[in-house]
Amino acid sequence: MSKELERQSLELREDDSMGSVKIADDVVAMIAALAATEVDGVSSMVGNITHELMNKMGYKNIARGVKVEVFNKKVKVDISVNIEYGYNIPATGQKVQTKVQGAIESMTGLEVTDVNIRIAGVDMVKTSK
Repeated sequence: MSKELERQSLELREDDSMGSVKIADDVVAMIAALAATEVDGVSSMVGNITHELMNKMGYKNIARGVKVEVFNKKVKVDISVNIEYGYNIPATGQKVQTKVQGAIESMTGLEVTDVNIRIAGVDMVKTSK
């Protein structure tokens, strides 16, 4: 049984006698971001203007560049990344999709229906991970 709470967390209730487990959308976004950055060829995540302003004010967020929608134990993920120069963009994008889907499903038990990748830029200088 699941119940959505204010579109910011999902309550998973397996056994009422033991209590409940709630997974915040931010946790799912963080899992997706960490999985994406583990793929060879992904140099960094890309944030929107709100995230960039928050970072300048001192608020760090690993999940920048990730938007998740969780509804009825199903997850839709939108990710923006920068790719290192020299990597095949379609192949790298597919690896990111596979890695993100596997990480979210194995860690949360939620079903990932979509992983949309947006290549925001190409980094000319190779970064070390």
